[in-house]
Amino acid sequence: MNTEIANITIPMTADPILSPDGVRALDARLERAGLLDLAMEEAGRAVADAVQDAFPVGRVLLLAGGGANGGDALVAARHLAALGRDVQVLAAPARHPLTRANRKRLGAVGVQATALSAAAMARELKAAAVIVDGLLGTGFTPPLRPELAEIVAAVNASGLPVVAIDLPTGLDATRAELPGESIQAALTVTLSGLKTALLFGPAAHRAGRVRLAALRLPPGWAQAEAFATRPTRADVARLLPVRFADAHKGTAGRVWVVGGHPGTAGAAALAGMGALRAGAGLVTVYSSAEVPLVMPELMIRRHEDLAGALAKASAQGLPDAVCIGMGLGPYAPALARLVLGWTGLSGGVPCVLDADALQPELAGLGHDNCVWTPHPGEAARILDCTTADVARDPLAAARTLQERYGGAVILKGGPSVVAHSGGLWVSRGGHPGMGSAGMGDTLAGIVAALLGQGLTAPNAALCGVTLHARGGERAGARHGYGLSASDVSGELGAAWLDVVAGMEGEPPRC
Repeated sequence: MNTEIANITIPMTADPILSPDGVRALDARLERAGLLDLAMEEAGRAVADAVQDAFPVGRVLLLAGGGANGGDALVAARHLAALGRDVQVLAAPARHPLTRANRKRLGAVGVQATALSAAAMARELKAAAVIVDGLLGTGFTPPLRPELAEIVAAVNASGLPVVAIDLPTGLDATRAELPGESIQAALTVTLSGLKTALLFGPAAHRAGRVRLAALRLPPGWAQAEAFATRPTRADVARLLPVRFADAHKGTAGRVWVVGGHPGTAGAAALAGMGALRAGAGLVTVYSSAEVPLVMPELMIRRHEDLAGALAKASAQGLPDAVCIGMGLGPYAPALARLVLGWTGLSGGVPCVLDADALQPELAGLGHDNCVWTPHPGEAARILDCTTADVARDPLAAARTLQERYGGAVILKGGPSVVAHSGGLWVSRGGHPGMGSAGMGDTLAGIVAALLGQGLTAPNAALCGVTLHARGGERAGARHGYGLSASDVSGELGAAWLDVVAGMEGEPPRC
């Protein structure tokens, strides 16, 4: 089942990403349908199952706040007790009606909750094997109250594994930063949809391993309240181009790479490698520098006057896609303006603008067939803010970039965000060894190759970051942190096959 938004296929199998407002809207919808109590029951059972799977022995200490998050913890306690687990519950006074109801139900099956306090915590931690954090959920706004901060500090000091419900207590669901003291979880069971804090930055480190409990809601309800989604690799596989037996280099996409300057010529070579390994039929590199011939299949054209060379070449016929900016230096803004001005049947030659082509003066010049690929530092420069501002909320930054520049935007990172006129996608996978020079150049070439094979800008961006990430995972399994961009290019063919097979996998740990 797919939803068409602005001619872009949004896969309904993608994981929804919810804001606190989205969670409240979903809860209101469930309440109107008379399903909110059943949803809490299912959420609590999902938490209990996760605890049983990950930590099957020893006493479970459950911490229940007064809101709906606490109600989920109380339901989880009842299910764990039914499984024969030794449970102890410390609960704050219940504010939510369903939390009060589930505290009575817990007592009815013989489990009595004790009042939550620092003293009770100190006593119960001694006998516990695992802690369930149901103190605060997505409605929390920092900072923590002093008494809760004391409890959070005690949990962290205990060294016991923690299973957090929805997100660890102390985190702001909307931010990637750490707002102050927060629980360090080993596992977070998030309900109905992912949250920004579970995906990005230091906040995500606090979540540990994240397990999405996709509650059995009516089809599309969670997606309807989502402000972004995280497509699966199976979703991406459906977007990748498929060739027939009579395909040849002329039908596989002609890509021009415009980049390189004395001292940074390797950037253009890496983009060219990425394009070839991602299936481009013909790749021509235009540069003012001597570009190293890293692959003999690359056609390299060195010109002192790049603008003149491109004007002459374009008069003889435009390529299927252009990749511009990698190591290009001072020529980049004028040349990017030239490329953006090339018109075709659908409004513009498909192009990727990277590195030096990412300039504030180009705002508003994008078209539907272009992809902008900033990293957080570049995004901060063209948005006139700090890198910390971008990192604090990558989804909002990517959306702002797309609104200002048009086309599609890849805000690179771990994970990357793809912003387009229809919404926001968050990529999967990758490897920490990909934090090295040239990775962005390679990605730009990959995306250009996909544009040249006929994909729309948003779909080329999503497929590109997915292939790049999977290539990084494969290369990282062999090289660890000593990973180079050319290593990733070398794995792109196998990465493509993995994505077609729908392989998810996690990045190898070094």
